[in-house]
Amino acid sequence: MSRGGTGVALYARVSTTDRDQDPETQLLALRDFAQQQGWVVHREYVDHASANDLAHRTAWRALLDDGARRRFQTVAVFKLDRAFRSVKHLHDTLAVWEVQGLGFVSAREGFDTRTALGRLLMNLLASLAEFELEVLSERTRAGMERARRQGHHIGRPPVTSRPGFGDRWPVVQGDLAAGRISRSAAARRLDIGYATLLRLLADARAAREVSA
Repeated sequence: MSRGGTGVALYARVSTTDRDQDPETQLLALRDFAQQQGWVVHREYVDHASANDLAHRTAWRALLDDGARRRFQTVAVFKLDRAFRSVKHLHDTLAVWEVQGLGFVSAREGFDTRTALGRLLMNLLASLAEFELEVLSERTRAGMERARRQGHHIGRPPVTSRPGFGDRWPVVQGDLAAGRISRSAAARRLDIGYATLLRLLADARAAREVSA
């Protein structure tokens, strides 16, 4: 292990959807690569999650935190897609690491931000990231327009359409009216936000007034 902000951080990730994957395959290649470069390995960070599942990529978050604290000088991955979910994600992360003084290397693709060519490629990534965003935005707008024409609802489904909500809501309303539970407890029981509960109660009250 390295000390004082020296060495390299090795990052490996496998998806939970593919049980045949083993992060050790990536790590073996990265250890050999680090040895060839004469690097000292600071730590190995391993995630078992999809690239898009940042919430469960806890090792990735730990790597970002340690990088911000300058606990290593370089981040090494086996392939770009092991670390990044999109070109924009790649570019944005590398831009932060550049400010922090961290290098990045992808062993398989030979991508190295510490070299002149790597820095040139990083600038090209900025254009690719912008293009990727435009394409995704265009596809989203086209999909929403198609859904509207087909009469589909656009946006989040209402909480009242959740399975079982129709059965729980009258019971919770009764407990609230009888003072058996608080509004906060009611919101937790329905698995909704406090503001959403207040809106539902207001709607229910308005409906009663109209029918009275």
